[in-house]
Amino acid sequence: MNEQRPTLTTRQGHPVRDNQAMRSVGERGPATLENYQFIEKITHFDRERIPERVVHARGTGAHGVFEAYGTIGDEPASKYTRARVLNEVGVQTPVFVRFSTVIGARESPETARDPRGFAIKFKTVDGNWDLVGNNLKVFFIRDAIKFPDMIHAFKPDPVTNQQEPWRFYDFICSHPEALHMVTWVKSPWGIPANYREMEGSGVNTYKLVNDQGVAHLVKFHFQPRQGVRNLTASQAAGIQAQDTSHATRDLYEAIARGDFPEWEFCVQIMSDGEHPELDFDPLDDTKRWPEDRFPLLPVGRLVLNKNPDNVFAETEQSAFGTGVLVDGIDFSDDKMLQGRTLSYSDTQRYRVGPNYLQLPINAPQEAASARTNQRDGQMTYYVDGRGEDKHINYEPSIVGGFQEAPTPDKDYHQWVEGHLGRYQTTRTADDYRQAGERYRSFEEWEREDLVNNIGSDLAKCPNAIQLRMVWHFWHCDEDYGRRVAQVAGIDLERAKALAPLPGKPAPHQDREGPTYSDGKPERGAAGSKEPATSEEVAASK
Repeated sequence: MNEQRPTLTTRQGHPVRDNQAMRSVGERGPATLENYQFIEKITHFDRERIPERVVHARGTGAHGVFEAYGTIGDEPASKYTRARVLNEVGVQTPVFVRFSTVIGARESPETARDPRGFAIKFKTVDGNWDLVGNNLKVFFIRDAIKFPDMIHAFKPDPVTNQQEPWRFYDFICSHPEALHMVTWVKSPWGIPANYREMEGSGVNTYKLVNDQGVAHLVKFHFQPRQGVRNLTASQAAGIQAQDTSHATRDLYEAIARGDFPEWEFCVQIMSDGEHPELDFDPLDDTKRWPEDRFPLLPVGRLVLNKNPDNVFAETEQSAFGTGVLVDGIDFSDDKMLQGRTLSYSDTQRYRVGPNYLQLPINAPQEAASARTNQRDGQMTYYVDGRGEDKHINYEPSIVGGFQEAPTPDKDYHQWVEGHLGRYQTTRTADDYRQAGERYRSFEEWEREDLVNNIGSDLAKCPNAIQLRMVWHFWHCDEDYGRRVAQVAGIDLERAKALAPLPGKPAPHQDREGPTYSDGKPERGAAGSKEPATSEEVAASK
């Protein structure tokens, strides 16, 4: 495993010294725009397919409305956010929702074991708000620089053009944080019965900001009023033998007969901050916020009541981005969210075109119509903000044109301070604990389906991957690892004898403090056991 290999480089020929983490201000601080290696990697990845989406290619959609309750739980929504879409009662905000699978191509079966996309475009009076999520509340990775690698491992082999279990588990082996998501996906929850009977989640951590400029961390969730229903592997195989589009058919026919699917929109809220009292980082999207401590608080209702008139013009050309927010909803320093915010909209400009926001399915509602100084580009339908001075396509101007909107009286200003570097995650203990808790929470028939699915996969993998994966599962839960080993025919004792992954803490352990990706501790930072050097102290003054 340690033989000499060629060095990974960028397309510019620069050696890649760290392919595991983006540069950020401190371990939990924001990523920076000069993450050139990440930008080159992710923007190329965004352009890997023509013309279908690189991920979420197989999908269907529907129109509907969102109505806010005006409250978050038992309190006025205005306590937490100044976003009008979450405060105004009796207002029906138009929405378009696209459901999808992630890995499969456009004509792949909808019975695939795969996370489901749950992307919503709210056309609010203050402009569009896109909430791009999945049916599951967690994800495989916590740093966006790993996303192209993850998808490449899950997609078909570039030589055989077949999805191979060994590629999936080869990637997972080195990422213990993915064990939680694997436990969900390989259980019946990995195959929702249809789109109407599945949950939705924003997955990433955002912030709500009120009119006093006070922010709270928030997770967004959608709970189906139809209930939740999933399929075992054998049930899915039976459906796939007869119908590869069963979920699209189910949604279309339900809306056509007036059986409009509905979800309750809920949030989990946490005070803004690092929360050292928790075993996990609330910005880590491979972790769930425990619902007994951070309950789901109702915010409103989402109803789908109209099928598209044309699948291509609406469903396929619909374009979502995690950076499309309205005032009162803001970014957190979730590294997946920050990476996705560049990637998603960049993908749309490539896939649909630079003027994709002029298409009716993507354009904001009339009350919030676009008035920009952006001009030209392929497929320009019109000039934004028609009727204003045609000579002035810049800002500021003392004679005409557009002007900036007034700023809030009290805005949110996050304090950011720290060294610029590539960091490993300190709080890693829950990488195994939450996966084990999820395993124990399943009913016996769900555990049986889970271990059979993983065991049959691992039986097709090389021995090194088999042993490491059983080692991981055994550290999540001893029964979990033992049963997977039995199904796959793997020697449990050999697996248990493996040493921890190089450069990573032992299972159920955190790192001692902020640590760079090269394994060196950050000096002089809060929580660090290493004092700053005299040079570092001088540089900080």
